[in-house]
Amino acid sequence: MLARVGLAAMRLLQILPLAPLARVGEAFGMLFYAFGFERRRVCLLNLERCLPQLGESERAALARRHFRAVGRSLLERAILWWSPRERITGMVRVAGLEHLRALAGRPVIVLAPHFVSLDVGFARLACEMDLAGIYANQKSAVMNRQLYSGRVRFGRQRLFSRQQGVRLALAALKEGIPFYYLPDQDYGPRDAIFVPFFGVPAATITGLSRLARLARASVVPCVTRMLPGGEGYELRCYPAWENYPSDDLVADTRRMNAFVEERVREIPEQYFWTHKRFKTRPAGEARWY
Repeated sequence: MLARVGLAAMRLLQILPLAPLARVGEAFGMLFYAFGFERRRVCLLNLERCLPQLGESERAALARRHFRAVGRSLLERAILWWSPRERITGMVRVAGLEHLRALAGRPVIVLAPHFVSLDVGFARLACEMDLAGIYANQKSAVMNRQLYSGRVRFGRQRLFSRQQGVRLALAALKEGIPFYYLPDQDYGPRDAIFVPFFGVPAATITGLSRLARLARASVVPCVTRMLPGGEGYELRCYPAWENYPSDDLVADTRRMNAFVEERVREIPEQYFWTHKRFKTRPAGEARWY
């Protein structure tokens, strides 16, 4: 029932122009900051470990900006689910799309790190081409259906759950369908190695390198940035990585983390600091969370 009420409210709010909707989303984010004790604690701990050069007050200010961005991303997702295609293409400017178009018909992995606007990036690319992607099943069946239907509105998108593994992703890649891949979170020790992220050993899955090798796929990183107020978003596609994958799985995984870290330093408030990125620790090291 709660999910249905929330979705109904989002559908009403999406009729607002982007600027007032952004303000509502930021206010919602500050409520989340005030009452989301566990996620706030995780965020502040991550910032303390990853950005120790910042003072305590600076980290607290960054955390508040992060929660405002999270609030915006949650409410503005309603635009992706119910607004016309023209509104989405109008609010998301695209840079570097030629890097993807140059590889049309060939296996391509779209590396999409966990910034708060990653769903905006998928929706904007879906207005241009068919994609494949993995989604996480939600506890609420109502929300699960909405997340799925919202992502397949345009074109012929292929979505499959994380439980189905990468077999279907590999098949899509071999058909020349770009795979929107999000491999930069802590999914546990399975298929993961410890490589640095902000100088901290982080359990990181090796799927990007292994999948690129299996499919003989190019890797094109894409990052979507939330712009201030009513200015919308920017989706930036970077040139395909050269000499990737290499013969060194560890070096390939370090390269991915280094790229994500560079982008985080550009827009630190927009990375998913509320995720328990360091929950898996090396043997003998105390748990963080």
